[in-house]
Amino acid sequence: MAEGRRNSLYPRISDELSALMRTGWADTERHDLTLAEQSPHAARRRAALSARFPGERLVIPSGNLKVRSNDDTYPFRPYSGYVHMTGDQVRDGALVLEPRADGGHDAYCYQLPRDSRDNNEFWTGPTAELWMGRRRSLAESELVLGLECRDIRTAAADLAAAPAVPTRIVRGVDPALTAAVTTDEERDAGLDEALSDLRLVKDPWEIAELRKAVDSTVRGFTDVVGELSTAVASSERWIEGTFFRRARLEGNAVGYGSICAAGEHATIMHWTHNDGPVRPGDLLLLDAGVETNTLYTADVTRTLPINGTFTPVQRTVYDAVYEAQEAGMAAVRPGAAYRDFHEASQRHLAARLVEWGFIEGPADRAYELGLQRRFTMAGTGHMLGLDVHDCAQARQEGYVGGVLEPGMVLTVEPGLYFQPDDLTVPEEWRGIGVRIEDDLVVTDDGNENLSDGLPRSADEVEAWMARFAG
Repeated sequence: MAEGRRNSLYPRISDELSALMRTGWADTERHDLTLAEQSPHAARRRAALSARFPGERLVIPSGNLKVRSNDDTYPFRPYSGYVHMTGDQVRDGALVLEPRADGGHDAYCYQLPRDSRDNNEFWTGPTAELWMGRRRSLAESELVLGLECRDIRTAAADLAAAPAVPTRIVRGVDPALTAAVTTDEERDAGLDEALSDLRLVKDPWEIAELRKAVDSTVRGFTDVVGELSTAVASSERWIEGTFFRRARLEGNAVGYGSICAAGEHATIMHWTHNDGPVRPGDLLLLDAGVETNTLYTADVTRTLPINGTFTPVQRTVYDAVYEAQEAGMAAVRPGAAYRDFHEASQRHLAARLVEWGFIEGPADRAYELGLQRRFTMAGTGHMLGLDVHDCAQARQEGYVGGVLEPGMVLTVEPGLYFQPDDLTVPEEWRGIGVRIEDDLVVTDDGNENLSDGLPRSADEVEAWMARFAG
């Protein structure tokens, strides 16, 4: 009986060892599990999805492990649409909505069951529980999810043999399941789109999770300020590790790769190498978010003077970004066009860049031509939720071309970035990057800044750092 690894130190399993391993194990089935807090919300979301696709079979996989090297895998993160529709986070799973004659659907989950102790799979297989940890049994999952659960190992055959009805699957998540069904790629894209659409407006449970994520993130930023003196003696890696510790302590992990950008690295929008020096006199642009155990993430940015005090030029840039963010946040309210907050912020920055002589005015013309983008680079925000850039596949008419509704959660994050090699600006401006980002929920009469536990104005930032900086 072979182990299955080319260079295993144990090339064979003796019959005696196999027999020994199969005996003497306690029954660990859990009967005390109750319905997960998220399950009723997930059921309502499934009903909304069902109403969009009467008479069609819908398959929403959770995803598989991805090999990093040999038998080492990357940390698993399930497809967000699966999480939203089930409240579950398993790998090798799938939600199936099977159409009924009345136009509704029956929902059930495929999952990987517990390993059998009647053979060697529980300690030698590629997903062996003895190596990777105990999974829930199918019966346990049914208690937690409120859904019928089936063995994922039969899913491909089940779907291939299922009655011929129009079927959609989310592609790019589980290749084996995709290959098992006959679908149309364009129609499949409509399922991914609908799953994004249904996340545009968060329910109260989701907003509470995002509030948890933001509150933990505020504490993580405070941790970083308290360890800046150590970071000066180390590198951006110390900042990254400091925030990550808070994320793991209070949540699942970070919601995305933390941007811990000191000095000229702050001009790089997605700087995640985080291996540069942290020097007094420079700025630190910290863009980071804690992901909760239910996988909802915050996304907050602050730009901090490493020695606790802005230089005159740094403050000039910072104040311009702060004023642009104020203008953008004031435009976040129900009934407003989604683009309003972006346009308000960008117009303000365009006017400042014209005033400083960095682009040709007048300001309205500069904005219409997009000239400010040399220094602002990105849009001013995005939806937030299970993904840091949530609802990315939603219809444009419901997202960037739509209007804001109560329950939508978005970031407002204007920035100015003066590249270190940009000869169109004075030398003392080069290498300065400033971004301020907050997470807002649209309310019935305006918005609530979930991240207002962190200071935003230059004076407030300096006072905060004086209080907490180590």
